[in-house]
Amino acid sequence: MNAVALREARWTDVPALADLERELFPHDAWSTPSWWNELAGRPRRDYVVAEDAAGVLGYAGLDHGGDTADVMTVATATRARGRGLGAALLTELERRAAERGASHVMLEVRADNTAARALYERAGYLLVTTRRRYYQPGDVDALVLRKTLSGREPRDG
Repeated sequence: MNAVALREARWTDVPALADLERELFPHDAWSTPSWWNELAGRPRRDYVVAEDAAGVLGYAGLDHGGDTADVMTVATATRARGRGLGAALLTELERRAAERGASHVMLEVRADNTAARALYERAGYLLVTTRRRYYQPGDVDALVLRKTLSGREPRDG
């Protein structure tokens, strides 16, 4: 098994990110221009890539919004599933959020995405609210989850 490295996403990753996005999310994939926009949003947007010698295995992104950071995406290639990569990517996002002063991390997940829901539950995310019939087509609920980062207390003001 090849060693996996986490690193900052680069502009040269956009084609691989867009390809992986289309593979994993065929009905609502981010387009190549969307990826360009996301990476152009730095430093507020923060993207990390997981790769091995064969290429990109996954990616994750964060929006730094002050006290609360929002997970934009976490995705792992089918060929890399079951190796703890999703957890590693999520942990890296949480580390980056805390480093930038966030007390909480929030995210939204499809109610029918059982693998992602299990990952977030294991990581300590709790349900805040449900957005009924949010994802279309299909009338799938969106679950809004939140985690308080350890050692971080909400700031007043």
